[in-house]
Amino acid sequence: MVQLATAGDVAEAEELQEILRDAGIDSSIEQSPEADAVNVLVPEAERETAQEVIEALTEPEDLISEP
Repeated sequence: MVQLATAGDVAEAEELQEILRDAGIDSSIEQSPEADAVNVLVPEAERETAQEVIEALTEPEDLISEP
């Protein structure tokens, strides 16, 4: 699994997970080393597709950062 995005909180990370799940992409979340951030992880082979899905269905400013 590789990092796809960093969300501001668990709720935001779960929203991203739902978008990915609807696109048929497995994902998981983990606490970021940064205090109030949560990383969204996807299989390495699906990272590019997952990034396209997230970009197509979210506003760029919704994501705190991209790896």
